[in-house]
Amino acid sequence: MDSVPELLLIDKPKGITSFDVIRRLRRQIGIKKIGHAGTLDPLATGLMILGVGPGTKRLTGLIKLDKEYIAEVLIGERRTTGDMEGDVMEEKAVTETVEILQNKISIALEDLIGDITLPVSAYSAIKVDGVPMYKRARKAEKEGEIVTEVPVRTMKLYEAELFKVEITPDRAVATVRFFVGSGTYIRSLAEELGKIVGYPATLRNLRRIKVGEFGIEMAQQIEDVEIK
Repeated sequence: MDSVPELLLIDKPKGITSFDVIRRLRRQIGIKKIGHAGTLDPLATGLMILGVGPGTKRLTGLIKLDKEYIAEVLIGERRTTGDMEGDVMEEKAVTETVEILQNKISIALEDLIGDITLPVSAYSAIKVDGVPMYKRARKAEKEGEIVTEVPVRTMKLYEAELFKVEITPDRAVATVRFFVGSGTYIRSLAEELGKIVGYPATLRNLRRIKVGEFGIEMAQQIEDVEIK
């Protein structure tokens, strides 16, 4: 009998939603019952775990797994969405040398490790009174308003490793590996990192490379999934 695995590991491309991934696969393999074990924002790439058919029953146990990301944090500006989709809310020119900024960021990352209580982005998928926050935020945006009241969450950061810092005119980009508990928002960590080093900050790029024991090297591209 033709079949696909009950669990699919997909490397989500940039620029599409997590539901777009599911929609494409439904058309591609002709199976309607597909779910996921955690979304990725449209601007993010990387590992998504999908349950197919009876595999959707296994997703509940996978949602709470720890996750690992490679993040590019833009130092020097903060945006409404916490990432590059939003409008600039705050700016400050970066004046330090690479060496000084590297040292500041390394110390700040050490300070962040542990349980941290941080505000969640107004553009997250968290539901407030049954409505996803991003829907509220976009509605407010159309009306010329900005959502300022957001929930706070206790997030868990196990490890943070600074790979490199690059200086651009008036800005810097820090590439960081974050190993976090479920429910941790990297946009929130990026903004908090900036605060500690004395700058507004926002998430420039994000790639999820691990969920529990599942690594990105195990994932396939959407177009490569087929019924065997």
